[in-house]
Amino acid sequence: MPVPKSALRAGSRVFLRRPQPADAKSFIAAVRASSRLHRNWIQAPTTPARFARYLRRFAGPESRRTATATHVGLLACRIEDGVPVGVFNLSEIVRSAFHSAYIGYYALAPHAGRGYMTEGLELTLEFTFRVLRLHRVEINIQPTNVRSIALVRSAGLTREGFSRRYVKIAGRWRDHERWALLAEDWRARRSRRR
Repeated sequence: MPVPKSALRAGSRVFLRRPQPADAKSFIAAVRASSRLHRNWIQAPTTPARFARYLRRFAGPESRRTATATHVGLLACRIEDGVPVGVFNLSEIVRSAFHSAYIGYYALAPHAGRGYMTEGLELTLEFTFRVLRLHRVEINIQPTNVRSIALVRSAGLTREGFSRRYVKIAGRWRDHERWALLAEDWRARRSRRR
């Protein structure tokens, strides 16, 4: 399958695109099939109403305005068949003197552990620094989520700290490690790999 024109970024195995209303049924089914994978790490939309709220926040018209968007949702899809393999959400995008955002993400079963999220995160970082022109991104991860920590470490993020009882997930306040990447570090890393 060729990469669709709607792709925001494309790699060798995945491309990024915005989620859309037509994704509702398959997206919800994929999230439900991923419940064991997601455990207490994230709370993804599992109903049509929650998916609609997700779309309004992360894929509505304001998310397309790169200079003012505060939330942007991205689906990582396999190039070979267009199937979504993961989700990347940029949230709390702040401009002005800050130029920063948080990135949250999750793989979709049965595609976890196949390297799609590694490429998807690289494409998301490229979109963040080149298209949104942000200076810094932060990713917060529960300390026991070793696969996620390995993912951000491989993408060049630096552990900056630890936040006790930082986010309430599945009814419990959970500790998180704070990982971050600056635009200049991302550019330097890309230059070294060429």
